[in-house]
Amino acid sequence: MSSQTSSWDPILLISQIVSMQTLHYITLSIFIPPLLTVFAEPTSLAYEGGPSNVGMIMDWREMAGRPTVRGIYDSEKWGSYSWAWSGGKILGFTWREDQLKGGMDPIRGWIIAFCWMIACFADIYYLYIIVRRPRLILDFAFTITFIHLVLTTYYSSSIPTSLFFWAILLAGTAMMIIVAEQLCVKREMNEGLNVAPARAQDEDLDELELGQLLPRRD
Repeated sequence: MSSQTSSWDPILLISQIVSMQTLHYITLSIFIPPLLTVFAEPTSLAYEGGPSNVGMIMDWREMAGRPTVRGIYDSEKWGSYSWAWSGGKILGFTWREDQLKGGMDPIRGWIIAFCWMIACFADIYYLYIIVRRPRLILDFAFTITFIHLVLTTYYSSSIPTSLFFWAILLAGTAMMIIVAEQLCVKREMNEGLNVAPARAQDEDLDELELGQLLPRRD
């Protein structure tokens, strides 16, 4: 391996990180909306902003099966009166706090978790093509997970506290590391064994050139 390949290139590193994170979210955006449209409960799905709502990807509470709406207590009008918010927009209101908690569809969380594992499986191919080097697979896999944790915490304004959410993230990260690293190691071993055999005519040519360098004996 040349020194240029092994040297630290910050521009290349940042480009790889941005490419991996972008491809990860593109994969999620391809699978989540259609699967939610087909399998999720339509009423609660519409209450949360629909299958194409960015919160289905960025809000950890959607995967954890927790309500994401925000209520406002107004005692002057109807007592317990709450607005439902999703994606920064008011979708409706409810009269009781227990109705806010009943807006979650448990199947929706499983669908999002399944799509996350599909995206992690696709990340294996992305790591194999973009990162390539086995010693960097661990760093990039954890970087994908860490960036998502930062973004989902910022989007939901709360730190993820769901064991199910953490289990899915750790399982997807472990799968990326193990499989992608093995594939990259296997490729490097195959490339290292592809040595062109010496041809007989090349050997004869070397002997001829060596014979010309020997001193003559008169």
